[in-house]
Amino acid sequence: MALTILADENIPQVRTVLAELGTVSTFRGPCIPAGDLGAADVLLVRSVTRVDRDLVKGSRIRFVGSATTGTDHVDTGALGRLGIAFAHAPGSNAESVVEYVIAAMLLVASRQSEALSGKCLGIVGCGNVGGRLATRAPALGLQVLKCDPFLNAASDCVSLGTLLEASDIVSVHVPLTRAGQHPTHRMLDAARLQSLKTNAWLINTSRGAVVDGRALLACLESGRQLAAVLDVWEGEPAPDAALIRACAVATPHIAGHSFDGKIAGTIMLYRAIVHHFGLEPPRDPGASLAKSPGGDLEVRAPQRTRSDTAWLHGVVKQMCDLEADSERMRTLAALPATYRADYFRAMRRSYPVRRTYRLHRMERKTVPAGLLPAVESGLRIALR
Repeated sequence: MALTILADENIPQVRTVLAELGTVSTFRGPCIPAGDLGAADVLLVRSVTRVDRDLVKGSRIRFVGSATTGTDHVDTGALGRLGIAFAHAPGSNAESVVEYVIAAMLLVASRQSEALSGKCLGIVGCGNVGGRLATRAPALGLQVLKCDPFLNAASDCVSLGTLLEASDIVSVHVPLTRAGQHPTHRMLDAARLQSLKTNAWLINTSRGAVVDGRALLACLESGRQLAAVLDVWEGEPAPDAALIRACAVATPHIAGHSFDGKIAGTIMLYRAIVHHFGLEPPRDPGASLAKSPGGDLEVRAPQRTRSDTAWLHGVVKQMCDLEADSERMRTLAALPATYRADYFRAMRRSYPVRRTYRLHRMERKTVPAGLLPAVESGLRIALR
């Protein structure tokens, strides 16, 4: 069976991975040009494209896939009523997001000349991302509190209120939901933001609308020492310029944008298509990939005279440079409002290649003995 596949051009190596399944053509999201859906059996999107009944009704689409962890941009109920199958890529970029959070914590700590070790990290949502972060954080000297109402009673979770009041750092990893027993839309509203410690750090890599942006801006402008790290924004792709300027770190929804995380999402969609259409058992789709980019994956040890936190930040900056990412984002804040959406999308399309930490190498003898657990188990760099 040869399929006709229409895919967002920014799904990495989508033509290469799916070529054997049929004809693959691409579009530039978020909008799909009129008429492009006409002959397609399969539609593959990213989070920038809204998929609902109006988009697919009357088409011959039989399968929609999203190369994302989240699904709030897809009306899955409408697809089901139309008999259209859906799949996405949960967990594909989880390591990438964890690595972003680690880089953000080390950057803020280094800027403030504070030790990261000894702080309490509150993790809101302990699924694919939050669960991994909770496993790696202790190696960096962090105490961990967890909040997730969907975990069982044996998971040692605390209430959201307790977590917010007790944590030095709060990192949010929840889907965006507006209904159900535990909706997350504007979950961190004005009252909950006020309950944070005065000098807390808030990191949001989930969805922008999980945090009330106006309330957060008011909090940041009130004189409190709160440090905000935002990768996701209400109003994407045209976030509030004032909020960008007020954040300690501001990036354009790229926490999950490691090359390896994005390729994992492409491969997950390949396997879902093969399964849905009853094609031959999937080969190893990675075998046909082009040589992985990334250049030199050797990490060089910073000067030993630095503090432990500054030393670790110097290591991580070689793999994930959030200072550079944040400076590019601040350029957006200076643009007229009419240009911000296009610039935001362009930053995401042209984001520099970032490889996962575990593929990097470092000489064991160059790592201070007291930081070996942090490098091996926290950062998970390969030591030799």
